[in-house]
Amino acid sequence: VQGLSYYRHANGNEPIPGLMHADLGGYHVDDVEVVCAFDVAENKVGRDVAEAIYTAPNNTFRFADVAPIGVRVDRGPTLDGIGKYLRDEIEESDEPVADVTARLKESATEVLICYLPVGSEAAAHFYAECALDAGCAFVNCIPVFIA
Repeated sequence: VQGLSYYRHANGNEPIPGLMHADLGGYHVDDVEVVCAFDVAENKVGRDVAEAIYTAPNNTFRFADVAPIGVRVDRGPTLDGIGKYLRDEIEESDEPVADVTARLKESATEVLICYLPVGSEAAAHFYAECALDAGCAFVNCIPVFIA
């Protein structure tokens, strides 16, 4: 999300530190829009994505300011998304779990990016099924086989 904000106005014809290509297959960084988000952490659910990304627990270096984008983080199902090492770090939200498929449809999500903690196999499969049901593409960013 920081990268989207930071590279939004990058010129695709010039070398860009930290980014190989501003344009990829006819799409520019500026074409990517966050329209829906899910988390299980009490500190993140209910907040604007721009605020939630900086809220603990967060181990990502802050390199860009992100203005509020008007997308509230919904409560996703936990399943196996909190492993034994994160269990002591994350307080789960007591908000009701959102209907992920419905939220994907309502927000007209075109691509669902799955960037869950490593080992979240059941959760990754769940989100893949929701993407299929919602008719959107699914990009898996964790080492879990999805077939």
